[in-house]
Amino acid sequence: MIRARFRMTLPEDIWVAEVSTSFPDATFRLLTGVPKGGRALELGEVRAENPESVTDAIRVHPDIFEYDQLYGDEHRAIGQYEADEKGLYEFLWESSVPPEFPIVVEGGEMEFTLTATRAQFEAFGAALEDTGRRYDLLTVVHTDEQEALLTDRQREYVTVAHRHGYFDVPRECTLAELAAILEVDKSSASETIRRGVNRLVGRFIVGHD
Repeated sequence: MIRARFRMTLPEDIWVAEVSTSFPDATFRLLTGVPKGGRALELGEVRAENPESVTDAIRVHPDIFEYDQLYGDEHRAIGQYEADEKGLYEFLWESSVPPEFPIVVEGGEMEFTLTATRAQFEAFGAALEDTGRRYDLLTVVHTDEQEALLTDRQREYVTVAHRHGYFDVPRECTLAELAAILEVDKSSASETIRRGVNRLVGRFIVGHD
């Protein structure tokens, strides 16, 4: 099996591309979605400094119907709604590969993970090329190895750290800021990232686990 993570630039006419571009500091997470007639029934999360302003923009968007907020606090909101535009992940259904949630959107770009056989992965890549959409292949891991290179937590923490510039020189994100994003204490964030990076260096730089 192959587990790969992609980043894709969304078409500007998709509602979440429009809203996320208007709120570039917000993170949109599609927790689940299923087709419902000509629409998609979705459960989505917004993480932002002022989530209410973001959910207000979602609620009034012409492609969103019956938005029902299920949870909200000062930094996060979860809502259920119907979307008239299924293009956010429709190409996954068309390629016969089920979407893997959550799907994350920031600033008009979508990140998602795909788990598939080699044949499915190659077919998906061909289908993606046919769409003409701009995308980046962020990571590829062969999960049929006896032991995964990183634990799920290590992979999540290292990915978030990379996304927010923690490894950049100079750093764009401090350990304290990163821990707040991950909603853990600094020591947990530091230890998990250090262990993950150590395994990556051992495998790909030194040549062993």
